[in-house]
Amino acid sequence: MKVMIRKDSKGALSAYVPKKDLEEPIVSMERPQMWGGLVTLANGWQLALPEMDAATALPITVEARRVAGG
Repeated sequence: MKVMIRKDSKGALSAYVPKKDLEEPIVSMERPQMWGGLVTLANGWQLALPEMDAATALPITVEARRVAGG
């Protein structure tokens, strides 16, 4: 599914899923650089993000896979 990853002015990361009209904060990350691992959203969803460079500019839309939650 398409997911937009954003960072707000305070540095907090969030994920927006357009098909579900859902925006949730990212509460935990499997890897410190986020890319190529699982992230957990505040609603309990876990998304597998693609491998990308740690310096990837945000916001960005990526193809993520929902693994669990919700």
